[in-house]
Amino acid sequence: MSDGYVYRRLSTTLMKYNKLGDSDLKVSEICLGTMTFGQQNTLEEAHQQLDFAVSQGVNFIDTAEMYPVPPRKETYSKTEAYIGEWLKNQQRDKLIIATKMVGRGRRFKWVRDGNVGVDRKNITEAIEASLKRLQTDYIDLYQIHWPDRYVPTFGQTVFDYKQERASTPIAEQLEVFAEVIKAGKIRYLGLSNETPWGVCEFSHAAKQLNLPKVVSIQNAYNLINRVFDSALAEACYRENVGLLAYSPLGFGMLSGKYIDKKPENSRLALFEGFGQRYNKPNVKEAVSKYIKIAKKYNLTPVNLALAFVSNRWFVSSTIIGATTLKQLKENLASVDINLTPEILAEIDAVHTRYPNPAP
Repeated sequence: MSDGYVYRRLSTTLMKYNKLGDSDLKVSEICLGTMTFGQQNTLEEAHQQLDFAVSQGVNFIDTAEMYPVPPRKETYSKTEAYIGEWLKNQQRDKLIIATKMVGRGRRFKWVRDGNVGVDRKNITEAIEASLKRLQTDYIDLYQIHWPDRYVPTFGQTVFDYKQERASTPIAEQLEVFAEVIKAGKIRYLGLSNETPWGVCEFSHAAKQLNLPKVVSIQNAYNLINRVFDSALAEACYRENVGLLAYSPLGFGMLSGKYIDKKPENSRLALFEGFGQRYNKPNVKEAVSKYIKIAKKYNLTPVNLALAFVSNRWFVSSTIIGATTLKQLKENLASVDINLTPEILAEIDAVHTRYPNPAP
């Protein structure tokens, strides 16, 4: 391990590994999310987290070209660079590295001059830049961060066809990715912030045209956002697409730390307005109910929330993020927890009372 740190497993429970969709990737049930690297975490702290996670059996690391979050011109791509400095000293074939390209849904003027469509030019430029920053010859899982077409964004629940825009046809996107896969620069393709229609359309186009099939979808999923449970769950089941669940703690809301105030140096305190997805009616009421369930069964709120996500049948890996090693240790401890039918029934009762307050 680097930096002189020696780590031991937190428990006798071994990390589980799941096959990701139709791929041959076997990903750890916990994935290390890295969106704080370069903003809230220094290079040294980032490497400490990476070392510790791997020592606990994590083989799956997720990043994105736009990270850290919140995205800014001054910090753009710093997270990938931090990971690359670490990755160059690791046994590469033992790790699964995932990253994402900025999609048209977010217009960052500092990314390729604001022209971020999922077209040939952007796909090839984004992949080449990520490979260079990550200091690797290939990316195991490459994901489209937002659909190229119009879809409702974070916190929006209504599709407004009047906002439709020009976009690259899905078949054309897949044709470019097929070339990049053939060249060995990426191994598999995934989606993020997608819809049931998108999952099915990508899958059907791949089958009809003999192009690479998407193997994963990275969407938000947690106790206060279970939108995935219905149409997306069916689409992913029928198309064999694994969910990589992000925000399993609801941006920290499900830890309980925001019930009464915003702790100093927490994300919601540092970045005003960044958590608008969770500043909605019934969020705190639902969180309070889940915290009571955790206490009743001698669990921490964090362990309850993460165990719930990790044990859902459609979740291939739960993406956890932390700003301290203490937080990371608590997050990883969730692999030891199996929720009983009684606990799950109480969770569902709260969900019935407060369904998806933070979609």
